[in-house]
Amino acid sequence: MRKLPKIPPLKLTRRREPFDHPEWIFELKHNGLRSVAYISQGACQLVPRRYHALQVSGVSEALGKLPVREAILDGELVRLDDDGGGIFNQLMFRRGVPCFYAFDLMWLNGYDLRAMRLLERKEHLKKLIMRSNIPSLRYVDHVDGYGVDFFRIICERNLEGIVAKHRASPYSPSAKWIKIRNRSHTPNEHRHEPFEALMAPHAGEI
Repeated sequence: MRKLPKIPPLKLTRRREPFDHPEWIFELKHNGLRSVAYISQGACQLVPRRYHALQVSGVSEALGKLPVREAILDGELVRLDDDGGGIFNQLMFRRGVPCFYAFDLMWLNGYDLRAMRLLERKEHLKKLIMRSNIPSLRYVDHVDGYGVDFFRIICERNLEGIVAKHRASPYSPSAKWIKIRNRSHTPNEHRHEPFEALMAPHAGEI
């Protein structure tokens, strides 16, 4: 794999209550493992926060088939239940086939996209995923402006929450990304600690 720039995933701040705003978009927060996918020359490495590169059986091979020379995607590794909610324990203990839900595209075929507006990056990402036809790679769509109603629906379905993002934000520490958690949803405590031991690390540099 050609060495790509290492891009740390953007951090999320927290807010208790949802809001409406025409300059913001709102995405579903999946119950998974946040990871950056580095794809180059037909191979893929997945790098979760605080962990070394991982080789996740099925997903890594599938993402390596993305029709690009190289790309860097931000997203989450998720194992879905029947209602569309992520089941982290099933992912952690390798039950079922996980998917990679991509919500941002930071690098594509030698071009650094981080200075682009968020919605421009998401449009490039959506087109890339649609033409890839990879079942385990999915696009995280969004709702424009109406965070309150979207959050209410998420809570009714007992999902984890939503993420609010300013539609014009670059992929930089100045970006405004806000997690609004469904407080009636019960997350798995200390869910990340055993993950590295259960997934085989992938040798080599990013």
